[in-house]
Amino acid sequence: MEERLYVERKNNTRECIDWDNFGFGLRPTDFMYVMKCTLGGEWGKGKLQPFGNLEISPAAAVLNYGQGLFEGLKAYRTEDERILLFRPEENAMRLIAGADRMSMPSLPVDSFLHAVEQAVLANKRWIPPPGKGSLYIRPLLIGTGGVLGLNPAPEYTFVIYVSPVGCYFKGGLAPIDLEVESFYHRAAPGGTGGVKTIGNYAPVLKTQLKAKGKGFSDVLYLDAVENKYVEEVSSCNIFMVKDNVISTPELKGTILPGITRKSIVELAGSCGYEVFERPVDVEELLAADEVFCTGTAVVVNPVGSITYESRRIKYNGGEVGEVAKELYEALTNIQMGRAEDKMGWIVELN
Repeated sequence: MEERLYVERKNNTRECIDWDNFGFGLRPTDFMYVMKCTLGGEWGKGKLQPFGNLEISPAAAVLNYGQGLFEGLKAYRTEDERILLFRPEENAMRLIAGADRMSMPSLPVDSFLHAVEQAVLANKRWIPPPGKGSLYIRPLLIGTGGVLGLNPAPEYTFVIYVSPVGCYFKGGLAPIDLEVESFYHRAAPGGTGGVKTIGNYAPVLKTQLKAKGKGFSDVLYLDAVENKYVEEVSSCNIFMVKDNVISTPELKGTILPGITRKSIVELAGSCGYEVFERPVDVEELLAADEVFCTGTAVVVNPVGSITYESRRIKYNGGEVGEVAKELYEALTNIQMGRAEDKMGWIVELN
């Protein structure tokens, strides 16, 4: 039977969400959390306010020079109505590392965790039923102070908004088809590929839209030096399985240190797999037994095929691979409170 949520709106209309046919996209909720950093580098007191537009100067550093970072994490509702977060402290620490790279004031871990908790609890009614999706949490750290000339902003704003979401790729846990991009590159050594800055994402839209126009789900990028080593997909990390050994490209500053990536490395090791973080040649990837992607949005998503130049390689006959399925179930069971959290990853909100 379909589950639906009816939400009373301010204009007395009623909005219905069909959780059984709900995709990944923005749906405005009730509140967002906002905090500002003054000229002296001190963060003011954050507060909840109705979800809505931000008013910033046209000279804001984020608009003129791209001085901005974002994060992504999820809240889950359990069968017994608990609300769980997955490793939010990892997002806080990644934001601190990104702030250092982008010459921005960092937000203390405790302040980040408090802000996330406030934003989630204020929008609690938007968390989907168990197994129907999650509440996607989007923290932003942006230079909102006006500046003319290439300098750090004189003021910064930290914002968290949330949106209920379903599966990132249509079809749920279904294999996706990737195209290898060998001309454009996502990041270069010494750049910002290893931090979650906003400027990393608009450049991939061109290749992603082109690939989707040809029927692919997403794009897989190679390294910018030798153009032969696998790096990552547009918004997720990639893994390969060969002879029951799992490998993923090593972190060398050009690949985002994904929190789901880190969790899968640790989880797979605890499940008895050998896991290696190392350079992965694209030819080696094409010869793999199984390939899958990881990320906050996609969680663990199997790859059904990879097309490189004129070759199209299919994995597992286009079906879900056993390793991806095992790790997906193990991870989501922890995230959704269906299994004991032996890793100490879950934060329960009261």
